[in-house]
Amino acid sequence: MQRQIFTEEHDAFRETVRAFLAKEVLPYYEQWEQDGIVSREAWLAAGRAGLLGLAVPEEYGGGGSDDFRYSAVLAEEFTRAGAAGLAIGLHNDIIGPYLTGLATDEQKRRWLPGFCSGETITAIAMTEPGAGSDLQGIRTTAEDKGDHWLLNGSKTFISNGILADLVIVVAKTTPEGGAKGLSLIVVERGAEGFERGRNLDKIGQKSQDTAELFFNDVRVPKENLLGELDGAFIHLMTNLAQERMGIAVAGIAAAEHLLEITTQYVKEREAFGRPLSKLQHIRFEIAEMATECAVTRTFLDRCIVDHSDGVLDAVHASMAKWWATELQKRVADRCLQLHGGYGYMSEYKVAKAFTDGRIQTIYGGTTEIMKEIIGRSLLA
Repeated sequence: MQRQIFTEEHDAFRETVRAFLAKEVLPYYEQWEQDGIVSREAWLAAGRAGLLGLAVPEEYGGGGSDDFRYSAVLAEEFTRAGAAGLAIGLHNDIIGPYLTGLATDEQKRRWLPGFCSGETITAIAMTEPGAGSDLQGIRTTAEDKGDHWLLNGSKTFISNGILADLVIVVAKTTPEGGAKGLSLIVVERGAEGFERGRNLDKIGQKSQDTAELFFNDVRVPKENLLGELDGAFIHLMTNLAQERMGIAVAGIAAAEHLLEITTQYVKEREAFGRPLSKLQHIRFEIAEMATECAVTRTFLDRCIVDHSDGVLDAVHASMAKWWATELQKRVADRCLQLHGGYGYMSEYKVAKAFTDGRIQTIYGGTTEIMKEIIGRSLLA
């Protein structure tokens, strides 16, 4: 079905993204996978290409557009290229809204120009060794010391953790407040007592640095409080819909791309003297996946438009997230199976997509959490 949500401007932007990937990412990606981290030069190149800070006001060097369709184009093209390591979506769509929506004018002047140029790489530190989706379990504390915050605690599974120059830390500022006693504290590179642990060894997305972070009596200036004191819970809930949409968009794009690869493969691969595509079972497998992708794409495109118009709610974002990522997981498994032994070889795209995509149903809120959000809305 012909997609109808993009304009000529979006199509032109897609060509820009493809050119960027071809020149600045794909020639170096294998080395980044081996290194376990992308180069900082890639981030600077993304800034020069205008791919960072799409929704940041132009006065700070951004694109000045809150049209989520541009972010969708980025997610789709990076997914098709198999280039999850350069976490531009995290930077733009997850962390960006906190800075544009909550930062003071002084903070914006301090942080947003580097955010848009690629000189300031960002991360958000929420997850702890004993606390994932349950914000009440967060133990990191920020104690008010008059002219500064004293930050203590640790975080884990932090994307961009090694490269990050600016980390938004979710910390407890009112111990007795539970989830309502959390605030967002911004820690900058070089702060004394701020240490990075090992670059975690994952089964997929090898070039995307994911780290443990440690805060030992870190003195953070009072002016680095982001948003309202004890307001982190509301701030986090407000921005989660966009995070989940970004993951969902990547999910359906991955499923569609895997289907394309596998459709071509079964036409070329022979068994019992004829192409695999001549076997009824193979045709049925392809037909089922194609139908599931088409139905999911229709729903996702509606969600993309609704989010661009500012009317997408958390429930439908949760539906999009769990459904698209679970579809991605199913399609990756079935496509690998149809590739046979070759599908298990690392040099085949389907193998890399299988391991890179497995995290999709986990981060940004697990499938189980998404279903809980939806169920509560229907049965409250």
